[in-house]
Amino acid sequence: MYALVDCNNFFVSCERVFRPDLHDKPVVVLSGNDGCVVARSNEVKQLGVKMGVPFYQIRPLAEKHGIVHFSSNFPLYGDLSSRIMRILSRYTDDLQQYSIDEAFLDLSYLSNAAEARTLCLRIRSEIMHGIGIPVSIGIASTKTLCKVASHYAKRYAGYAGVCVIDTMDQRTKALAAYPIDEVWGIGRRSVAKLQLNGIKTALDFVNRTPAFAKNILHQPGLNTWRELNGEDCISVRDLPEKQSITCSRTFAHGVTDRSLLEQAMGRFCARVAEKLRRQHSVCRQMIVFAHTSRFQEQQFVIQATVTFSTPTANTHEMTEALLRVVRTQWRPDTPYKRAGVIVCNVSPDNGVQQSLFDVRDRQRDERLQQAIDRINTRHGQTAIGFTPNIPTEQAASLYEVGAKSPAYTTRLSDIITLKC
Repeated sequence: MYALVDCNNFFVSCERVFRPDLHDKPVVVLSGNDGCVVARSNEVKQLGVKMGVPFYQIRPLAEKHGIVHFSSNFPLYGDLSSRIMRILSRYTDDLQQYSIDEAFLDLSYLSNAAEARTLCLRIRSEIMHGIGIPVSIGIASTKTLCKVASHYAKRYAGYAGVCVIDTMDQRTKALAAYPIDEVWGIGRRSVAKLQLNGIKTALDFVNRTPAFAKNILHQPGLNTWRELNGEDCISVRDLPEKQSITCSRTFAHGVTDRSLLEQAMGRFCARVAEKLRRQHSVCRQMIVFAHTSRFQEQQFVIQATVTFSTPTANTHEMTEALLRVVRTQWRPDTPYKRAGVIVCNVSPDNGVQQSLFDVRDRQRDERLQQAIDRINTRHGQTAIGFTPNIPTEQAASLYEVGAKSPAYTTRLSDIITLKC
């Protein structure tokens, strides 16, 4: 069997770890520039606040009900996620992290579902007492059914945070009440196709033939159908990698300092390059853009598509190309409001065809990149970069983060001090 460990309202839970006064209080975490709601406590959900709603739209509601809001604090969330994954790795030889707050554990070494439930109750207790993050755990014979079980573990207190689906009767009851648009692996367009065919729940889908599933949703849909029927056929590691990766931000104010814009875009470039390396991919093309506010009467744009002669995921090479674009198209005294980097034409890194006229020392670049990654992992993602070094205060002014919590676990100056 498998177990899916899913952290409850993860970003909000991370903030509450160091603010116990906020337990049972309505809390939201906001996106970049404090724009939209990206995480909600259960109390906020009960008020009808939807995910992704702009915060200014719910500000009157927030003032009325005392909703506490935080700016996103990803160093804190990432560190607490790493601590949780280290705990989980002690309970299985096969841990597959699916996202920052979710991971699958292979529990095939256990003899029955009762043992799996007992173990998962212990895991849940250890994470709660050791880190302070509440988790819900779904146990089933396939990863898709684990998602279903996790859904019920979160919503019904009677499960004590751990739900098991291990019999035909349990599976039928669970799928009958599970909306088709909640099923893992079925996207919005696929949901529309299924609903046109009268399918509203996961059980409706399961009761159709495998030929129907493949005809409507092709092979991925057939795999989901098989998983819902109890046949293990999806591996997190086998899920298709992203074919394009984007990192972009809207700035709090228009940026007229070229060095400041270069540093911001350099970080975007480093981020997408890191994601490429993490999924063992390289890119053939990179799109670089920056533009003024769309509400400005006269708009200016920096934009170019860079094609690499040899596909790459090297931060230095990609940043060099980015800086050439920015410095060529830069207009003085122009307030650039939004910027970003997109990599596309992505392919696996195990079969890169080098250009005959490639003059870069790829082996040296690889060794340098590995050394930089090790340093940045230990000392922070911005310890070493390839763009102008701007003072922290000036770089921070790019974004609206008026309610960001301290980096309690990753910065010495932010460690909590207790007074006796």
